[in-house]
Amino acid sequence: MNSKNFDKIDWKPFKQEGLFVFGVDEVGRGCLAGDVYAAAVILPHHEWDQDLTDSKLLSESRREAWAYKIQSEARYGIGIANISEIESLNILHASLLAMKRAVENVVGVDSGWVLVDGNKKISNLKPGYQQQTFVKGDLRLAPISAASIVAKVARDQKMKELALVYPQYGFEIHKGYATPIHREAIQKYGPTPLHRKTFSGVKEYLSL
Repeated sequence: MNSKNFDKIDWKPFKQEGLFVFGVDEVGRGCLAGDVYAAAVILPHHEWDQDLTDSKLLSESRREAWAYKIQSEARYGIGIANISEIESLNILHASLLAMKRAVENVVGVDSGWVLVDGNKKISNLKPGYQQQTFVKGDLRLAPISAASIVAKVARDQKMKELALVYPQYGFEIHKGYATPIHREAIQKYGPTPLHRKTFSGVKEYLSL
């Protein structure tokens, strides 16, 4: 499996042994606020392969429609690493922890191929799982695309809910990412408990 180009990859070979095939991706790694989310998805068939793509390339309404379809018809799990875990473990290891939890939260399945977006394998998975990493996997493999969609929609919904608690920060717009609007709000009002205190763009304003 060549992971040096970004062409679509056929994931059928991973099913040759009759194993479940999980696509796994995270979202929120680059944010200044909010938890990091991950999803693991076992697609029921290959019919969606050409239509699924990285969640960031879809409109919000299209992402939500796909998330509903995937969650209605596929097996999936969602994992979260919270802000304290991000700060204590660092964002990379917190992201991998969220991925691990997502895989383990797929009900009734405890083994199979785990196709991971990125270049880092998930630590401490049970022996029944085999892993393969794929750079730009959310663009190239439908199961990972599906996971990226489910994770993003779940996290975006949570950030919209949190926007009601902290309305001056605009979480419903930027979802915690480091946009100019978000940075200006931090500088004006100071960080909230949702903000990652170890991140540049937040830690400078902890005294506010």
